[in-house]
Amino acid sequence: MAERPIFIPAPDSSELVKELPMRLVWNSGFAPVQKKKNIVALHASAARAGYSPLLEISTKSEEKVGQRLSAFNLKVHSQMLGTMPLELAFQGSKVFKRGGPYTDLYKAVDVRDAKRDLRLKESAPLESFTFEGFVFPLEPKTVFYDWLYVASLYEHRAWLRDHIFHYAGFTDIKFNPERSINWQARSCALLVTLMKNDWLDEAVSSPGAFIRLLLSKDYRPDHAGKIAQEAMFAKS
Repeated sequence: MAERPIFIPAPDSSELVKELPMRLVWNSGFAPVQKKKNIVALHASAARAGYSPLLEISTKSEEKVGQRLSAFNLKVHSQMLGTMPLELAFQGSKVFKRGGPYTDLYKAVDVRDAKRDLRLKESAPLESFTFEGFVFPLEPKTVFYDWLYVASLYEHRAWLRDHIFHYAGFTDIKFNPERSINWQARSCALLVTLMKNDWLDEAVSSPGAFIRLLLSKDYRPDHAGKIAQEAMFAKS
């Protein structure tokens, strides 16, 4: 058995996004067919708990809209830096105790190579993010990733309203909560909450406005952090 979260937009709650763990029988392996089996199992588990339909947000999604909303397919548009894949904007903006930001990664040819750049490990620990001259803090934990995701989709807000509002929530089977805290499914759920509350325009008006809005609520992404911490103590 395994546990994976689903992310539910919560416009009527100060949490903004509800993060609910679901148990499922895990199909191990890296083949696409195994990942699709896990998506089906996770969605079935959520349906039994009363959450349906769900949209998988990843390149492995059965729905084209889910594939289009994958962070690997999104572009960040910057007046100062030009257009780049979201993942490169995220990796190249990291500021560590011993180095960074490594802005040359903005122009990397391969996103996967950028994520494996040795400097990102050797310079740790992570202290902040710097993008377009603005310093993003590490709290709320996912604020910079959320900003990139929400800002990259802002121009498509009318299309999104017609295509994702009917989903009860979102999943991302590719990410393991023991290893990652930034989940594109959570960012998508946050985007829906901002739209349903008519907060989106204010949120994307500036990075500072975005951070202040999240800090004024009870938006505290910590599911992945809790699981990672539990796993660490279990191994000690």
